[in-house]
Parts: sequence; structure tokens; C-alpha cells
Amino acid sequence: MQIAQSILREELVVFEKKFREAVKSQAPLLDRIMRFIVNRKGKQLRPMFVLLSARLCGPINESTYRAASLVEILHTATLVHDDVVDESLERRGFFSTYALWKNKVSVLVGDYLLAKGLLLSLDHDDFRILQLLSGAVRKMSEGELLQIEKARSLNLDESVYFEIIRNKTASLLASACAAGAYSSSGNEQLSDKLSRFGEAVGVAFQIKDDLFDYGNEQTGKPSGNDLKEKKLTLPLIYTLNTVEKSLRRELIYIIKNQNRNPEKIKYVTAKVVDAGGIRYATEKMNQYRDDALSILYEFDDSEVRKGLEELVRFTTDRKY
Repeated sequence: MQIAQSILREELVVFEKKFREAVKSQAPLLDRIMRFIVNRKGKQLRPMFVLLSARLCGPINESTYRAASLVEILHTATLVHDDVVDESLERRGFFSTYALWKNKVSVLVGDYLLAKGLLLSLDHDDFRILQLLSGAVRKMSEGELLQIEKARSLNLDESVYFEIIRNKTASLLASACAAGAYSSSGNEQLSDKLSRFGEAVGVAFQIKDDLFDYGNEQTGKPSGNDLKEKKLTLPLIYTLNTVEKSLRRELIYIIKNQNRNPEKIKYVTAKVVDAGGIRYATEKMNQYRDDALSILYEFDDSEVRKGLEELVRFTTDRKY
């Protein structure tokens, strides 16, 4: 991400300062947890998408920084809540908030972040940006609930899978790009175009995450974790829909009843690879990447466009 980081060198420093200020609390425990979360921040991918989308459409301003902070606050809140839902003890290679402070505190921390994000926009009359990102939060919740519902019955419908990931993952990146574009241009058409761009990137990003579940890369997420949680990812859905009925029944039985057995999980993983599930998911991921790039290429060539292209390719080429 060298091009993007070089373009945004000064802006990322300003963003980092504003983000830290935005999540501060007067409550000692809460402030301690906020510092723990901020110090273990991820790749800052979403704020970079906000800032570069803004630069693509106009000059970065205070509204842009607030949009980037709001996106990162909402993303962080959803991760804290996700770890409670998934009972995950690890996040980005460290103990999760859930592991250290358990359910009650984690839920309240996520709620606090959501409230801080809303107030950040309301206090500065950023109503359109708040509208865009509130829509993403609604879709993310709907996506999570749909995934939980479908995990019980082991959904085998690819269209339902894409509905889940568009809501659960892609909606926030779509809204992040749309908010960035709107913050610098006030132009709804540009905002809508960047929303479509962000959604395509978000879908590709989630498929890449699915693929990590079948590999050994250092992702901060244990391999086979999705299978243990009965989450049907694209490689597995493709496999279950293409293998012989007897093998399909066996795999479904393992996922339903033996999903905590490491050897059984390895067996399922091997069958997914043999059936071409990894290859199929990779092809789909690259299709969405190319869709995003085709939208991006409608803009004039520039360093900012190159920076966004680099981020798009990072989502599909990354090793973590």
C-alpha cells in the first residue's frame, strides 16, 4: 500500500490524531479499553478508502476527516460486537476485547463507540454522511442475523451467501467510499458511483477472507474457524453443490456434528480443495475486483486513482 500511504502521509497523521480524540472517555475503565483498541489498530484500510475517495472527487476537508473517523469507529464497534457473537478470543493476533473484559463490558464498549460515532456527525451537522453510514450499520446487522439464521440450516444457496456478504462486509466499505466522495464534492452522482466501487471491493475482500480459512497465512484468525462456527463460505458452498450426494451428506454431517474435531475439519478442507472450491472462489473474487477497477477507470488517470487501484489489488493479493 506504498502509493496510497505516500499520497496520504500527512492526512493519515491528522486522521490518527482526530480518531484518538474522538474515542476518548472520561471513564477510566472505558478510556483504558479505548487506548488498548487504538494501539492495536488494523491496516487503516477503510479510512484510506474514505480519504482517497474524497481526493478523487475534490479537496479533503474537516468533514472528510470526520467521515473517516466515523467509519473507523463503526468498524471497531462491529469488531468488538462480532467477537462477542463469535466468542472469539483473538483479534489481529492479540487477545480480543471479549477475551480480556468478557461479554458485558464488550457489549457496552461497542455501544459506546456507536454512540460516539453518531455524535461526531450530529455535532457537526454531517447529516448526509451520517445517513450513508447509518444505512451501512443497519445492513451489517441484517447480514449478521441472516448468517446466523442460515448457519442453522446450512444454507447452500450462493445468492443468499452474496446477500449476506454484501450486507455484512461490503456495505461499510461502500458507504465509506460514498461518504468520502460526498464530503469533498457534495455530488450525489459521484457518491453513488463510489458506493458501487466500494461494494465491489468489499465483496472481493470478504471472499479473500473466506479463502484464508483454507490456508495457513498469518491472518490473526485461526484456520478452519469458519467451519467450526458453521459459516458456509463460498468455497464450501460450491463444493457442496457440485460433489456426489454421498460425499455431500458426509460433509454436512461433519459440519453439523463434528465441527470441533481438528482432523475432521482438515478432511473437509481437503475435499473443498479437491472439488475446486478454492479455484472457483478465487475466480469470483477476481471478477468483483475487476468490476471495481472498471468503475475506477472511469475517472481520469492520476496518482490518487493509482492509490485506489493499489488498495483494490491489496484486498485480493494480501497475505493477511
